Amino acid sequence: MLIPNPQVKVKICGMTQLKDAMFAVEQGADAVGFIFYNKSPRSVTMKVAREIISKLPPFVDSVGVFVNETVERVNKVADYCGLDLVQLHGEESPAFCQKIHRRVIKAFRIKDLQSFKKLDKYPVSGFLLDTFSENLHGGTGKVFDWNLAHRAKKMGPVILAGGLTPRNIRQAIIQVCPYGVDVCSGVEKEPGIKDPEKVRAFLKNIRSGSKP
Repeated sequence: MLIPNPQVKVKICGMTQLKDAMFAVEQGADAVGFIFYNKSPRSVTMKVAREIISKLPPFVDSVGVFVNETVERVNKVADYCGLDLVQLHGEESPAFCQKIHRRVIKAFRIKDLQSFKKLDKYPVSGFLLDTFSENLHGGTGKVFDWNLAHRAKKMGPVILAGGLTPRNIRQAIIQVCPYGVDVCSGVEKEPGIKDPEKVRAFLKNIRSGSKP
């Protein structure tokens, strides 16, 4: 079976060093993500993110990930670093999203069909679907029931996340046909440090469009 959409957008998240970001771009990533959440082992400073973003080539989006920050803080970081998009992973409201000066991706942690109740209230560019966890706002390394994702596709572009790896990415795309995919822990050596072979395999398995 061929992958229905080998042009699916790919974001590699949790960047902390320039060489990892540039390698991801060289392998075909459309976007790179930076986590501005102190409790994350992949947290990055504004200064480091700004330096990396300033060296990214054209047509590559930089995405800042925030969890329950203030509007002022999110906009300040976005302006200072030159972020293209903001990804919100906490309990941010629709009104909060409207105050952000960038395009917004709102993340939802998916447990069951009830998890989708509020999606249509959010005036955002897309929805990131991640695996539900009581304790973690992303980075769980675990998948959720991908069949649930089709519910969200009626409400806007869907970015699939949660436990994606080079091994399961083809099946994920076949099953969900998402607008994009977001990977973090699935292509790491350790938190914040990417594994070049895993990054290469992840992108290759998406772009090849061959059988799973």
